[in-house]
Amino acid sequence: MKIALCQLNFKIADFEGNTNKIISAIKEAKSKEAEIAVFSELAVCGYPPLDMLENKDFIDKCEKAIKQISEYCYGIAAIVGSPVINTDEFGKKLYNSAIFIEEGKIKSTHKKSLLPSYDVFDEYRYFEPNKSWSTVNFKNENIAITICEDLWVNQPIENSFTRQKLYTCSPMDELMKFSPTLMINIASSPFSFNHAETRKTVLCENSKKYNLSLIYVNQIGANTELIFDGGSMAINNSGNVFHELPYFEESISIIETTTTEPLIKNNFSHNNSQIDKIYKALILGIRDYFNKVGFKKAILGLSGGIDSALVLVLAEQALGKENVHALLMPSRYSSQHSVSDALMLASNLGITYDLVSIEAAFSSFESSLIPVFAGKQPDITEENIQARVRGTLLMAYSNKFGNILLNTSNKSEAAVGYGTLYGDMAGGLSVIGDLYKTQVYQLANFINSHGEIIPRNTIIKPPSAELRPDQKDSDSLPEYDILDKILFAYIEQKTPLEEIVEQGFEKQIVEKVIKLVNTNEYKRFQTPPILRVSSKAFGFGRRMPLVAKY
Repeated sequence: MKIALCQLNFKIADFEGNTNKIISAIKEAKSKEAEIAVFSELAVCGYPPLDMLENKDFIDKCEKAIKQISEYCYGIAAIVGSPVINTDEFGKKLYNSAIFIEEGKIKSTHKKSLLPSYDVFDEYRYFEPNKSWSTVNFKNENIAITICEDLWVNQPIENSFTRQKLYTCSPMDELMKFSPTLMINIASSPFSFNHAETRKTVLCENSKKYNLSLIYVNQIGANTELIFDGGSMAINNSGNVFHELPYFEESISIIETTTTEPLIKNNFSHNNSQIDKIYKALILGIRDYFNKVGFKKAILGLSGGIDSALVLVLAEQALGKENVHALLMPSRYSSQHSVSDALMLASNLGITYDLVSIEAAFSSFESSLIPVFAGKQPDITEENIQARVRGTLLMAYSNKFGNILLNTSNKSEAAVGYGTLYGDMAGGLSVIGDLYKTQVYQLANFINSHGEIIPRNTIIKPPSAELRPDQKDSDSLPEYDILDKILFAYIEQKTPLEEIVEQGFEKQIVEKVIKLVNTNEYKRFQTPPILRVSSKAFGFGRRMPLVAKY
């Protein structure tokens, strides 16, 4: 049987755009003699729709989209993800469903059984879990249709104190009672830099366990923080991938289930380095955030440091040099090489810029506060004023010209509160807020691997906020190669203080770092959305109380 894997980029609540994409893909698949076109989870409305699912009008439009799509399903069937109303008296109002359409009609609806409610997922808030199963007979195949998490039943969720399986039932075990001959799984599985290989392992293990070929279709694109990498694939019953779609781009590919020889060679991006995946993900995240919201131009503060340099390169790659502008805002503490490094990078990229000194505005603030601060020595207050002056200038440019401010803070800084609210923490989108500082250096070196784009001096000089004479980040923080390891253990791995110390770190340093993480939650609560590239990003995937004693 010929099956079209339709890996598309959907926009949340863009019913007309999503429907047209699906119909266009069905037409293309039909022209190539495909017998089924398979689309991703919640394709008609985009993923994740969140509280939009609570609006009746939203669900009405989903139903209307399915009816419209059905009109093009003659001579070809389709599997399309959509929310479906729960008509039972009890339970949540909706099911997360895969709809099988044939000859212009809905032939069957297959509901998601396992609803993830961890990290960035909160599906049980909206959906009722499925408790009944059935297969669909089509073209001499008996197809078991599942949705994303339904195949992750045997994957334990690990933390520092337990290792347990989340689910008490296995949808595929139930579906095997109907003797299926083929599995199809539709998904909206977001990217993190170590997830693609885990995902492939899980899918291949399912094929091997049930001795069935598996068709897997994932979406691509970014919706606010979440980036979807695609990687749709077909796997034979021995657990070997025999067809795979590219990562981070739309693709429609036809496979034949009778051709199940494993791939011999694969040039897709998942075989490249981890840092290459992050690079592609961040570019896609920026591009989709701007395109889907209707923004066009970006502004950022270019300091001569590595963080703003990296964000400028990514923005230029995502939006084009004509759509990115930089402000250089030196102060009395800015070194000459910081200005020259920033100018060199702008020249290398062909980016327009303005140089606006903050000295006059900073001096004015100092003068105005003399009566209030009488008898007080300069401290972090004056440092923060400089950062807030810069934030004000950037937002003024944003207001005047319509450029969206890109935040340039990294994850290490955000974790320990090494940033100024309403200053360098301002912005409409945080580009590298899920990259530790050591990863920032790795990505900068990756960008320079085929020629110097980011000035070498920007990469090798000691990092500094340059808000006081001879300031270095290491004056306030442990060296980043130590800090980032502690942060990763505490944030991603949820490792307790004592166990981090046992890994060889000084107890005093670990205590300081953990205290900084815990006491700066209020700052992170007010940051812009952060493009997620790790398994535990700051944002709605990590929910901590602002007021707590722990």
